[in-house]
Amino acid sequence: MRFFRKKELIIRRKTNFKDPFLQPLAVAMVSAVLVALIVTMGFLEIRRNEKNLQAFMEDQALSTIGVLQRLTEENFKSINTPDQASSDSKTAKQEEASYSKKWVTEAITNLAFNLDELWKQGLINNDYLAKFCEDNNFSYIGLLNAHGNAVFQSGHLQTNMLEKNELTENGRKRSTLELLILIEKARLKSKKEPGGFIGISRRDKTGTVVISLDEKGIIYWSLKVAGEKGMNKIGEGHGIIYMQIINNQNKLLSSVGQSAPRLANHHLIFKDILSGKTKIACSKVDDEDDKILDFSAPLFLDKKIVGIVRIGLDRSSMDKILTESKQNIFLFSLFIVVIALLSMWLLYHDQNRHLAGIVEMERQLEKAERLSSLGQLAAGVAHEIRNPLNAISIAAQRLNRDFVPSDPQKAEDFNNISEIIKDEIRRLNGIIEEFLTFSKSRRLDFCKFSITELLQKIVNLMREEASLRGIDIETSWKEQPALIPMDVNKLQQAFINLIKNAMESITESQGKIYITVRGEGKNYIVVKIQDSGCGMHEKEISKIFNPEYTTKEKGVGLGIPLAFEIIRGHGGDIQVVSRKNKGTTLDVILPRERLNEVS
Repeated sequence: MRFFRKKELIIRRKTNFKDPFLQPLAVAMVSAVLVALIVTMGFLEIRRNEKNLQAFMEDQALSTIGVLQRLTEENFKSINTPDQASSDSKTAKQEEASYSKKWVTEAITNLAFNLDELWKQGLINNDYLAKFCEDNNFSYIGLLNAHGNAVFQSGHLQTNMLEKNELTENGRKRSTLELLILIEKARLKSKKEPGGFIGISRRDKTGTVVISLDEKGIIYWSLKVAGEKGMNKIGEGHGIIYMQIINNQNKLLSSVGQSAPRLANHHLIFKDILSGKTKIACSKVDDEDDKILDFSAPLFLDKKIVGIVRIGLDRSSMDKILTESKQNIFLFSLFIVVIALLSMWLLYHDQNRHLAGIVEMERQLEKAERLSSLGQLAAGVAHEIRNPLNAISIAAQRLNRDFVPSDPQKAEDFNNISEIIKDEIRRLNGIIEEFLTFSKSRRLDFCKFSITELLQKIVNLMREEASLRGIDIETSWKEQPALIPMDVNKLQQAFINLIKNAMESITESQGKIYITVRGEGKNYIVVKIQDSGCGMHEKEISKIFNPEYTTKEKGVGLGIPLAFEIIRGHGGDIQVVSRKNKGTTLDVILPRERLNEVS
């Protein structure tokens, strides 16, 4: 017994089974777990990429901060280098230090001129000067008239470095300008308290603006100017949106670029940085159209933390890379999910197909056992019935010949009864022949023969009977001569049964039968028999190859089962497509070579 299965053509027959290897719920659960794993891996990959990019930008920020710190420290030391008494003996380094001090002088001088302008506009008072003095770390600011006396001042001038008798001259109270000069001389003489003052003459020559600095003020302004010069040397660009230097009193010393946005928890961040707990702090800031990655790190002078350097880098490129990475990971994850789902579906489908094949093989085996038993029974019964049936036939012929009544009326009845007996004997004999043929259908004698020639012979044989029924038979040979190995007589009998069954299904006065031959790949020939008959329901289709099933009032319905066994004996199969009242199509698939001869 052969089971027909080839790669070029998979012939499926509907089989009902309830227990597939993998239940759909199990497939769905496995797919869901796989999807969850892929999504989780994608999320972790995005997080890893974000950390790597942030680490890269952090390295860039630390590198920039390192350069700025080095420049600031060099400038700060240069500003605070002591001056030589004689200018002739100054080295290049001392010349550079002298030049650096001018930066501080210029910066404070510019503020003095601004105060002069505000004084001219009448916007100056003592309170304003006190606040201005505190904001800029000055020890004293005085706006002096042409006689050197203070018109407005930030507070009382500290004269604790002077002797009491130095506060007056010839019984006259010294002016503010004279006191400032004496204080500076006393400071230089003592060499204990660093400090100094800067004075400018008003533009209209009506007075003087004096700004005094103590030690804290000098450090503040030295660091401020040193940081500004360092930032200017680094310059903007290279993805830097802003840079700031903030001292340990949380005052902004210097900055370049646009205004830095305020951080939500900057007090905690700055506190940790100034205490040395945090080496660098990173925050994402969205400032209007700018996407900023803000870095804050300590500023060291002589290995001491004196402030904070804050730098804002443009993170639009980073966000773009992350967005593209997310899109790529999403597409890749989606692709993997589709592949996984497709693989699971193919696995499920393939296992169910194999199970269907096993069920089909079991069904065919059971059917073959039934047919074998039926064939043996048919052969035995046929031999036992044929002898008495022959005797009845001979007796009926003799009665019809020698014992006809002389009465015409009785003779007519006698002849009718005799004909009925002979017709029934012929019908019984036909049934016996079907049983005998069915029992012998597995013994085949193969030879190469043209399937189109065989079908044309059958059509010529049956066309007359079809015409009497009002049936038109049309043929189309798309492949000739279509030589295949066959038992000519058995295969002819099979196609006669199939065509006869198609003719019997046409109950209308007019009908058509289409017979076509075409190739299917390199290894198969398909014979299609299509009729315009009454058709069948789906449940009937699954029963037509069963010898026990028939819809005929006469006969035993062995025509299609016999044809099916012969076709299977040739290594082929039959596909059936039918719709009630729409007709039936039979696709008979036959191999070009015997299956046991195909390598």
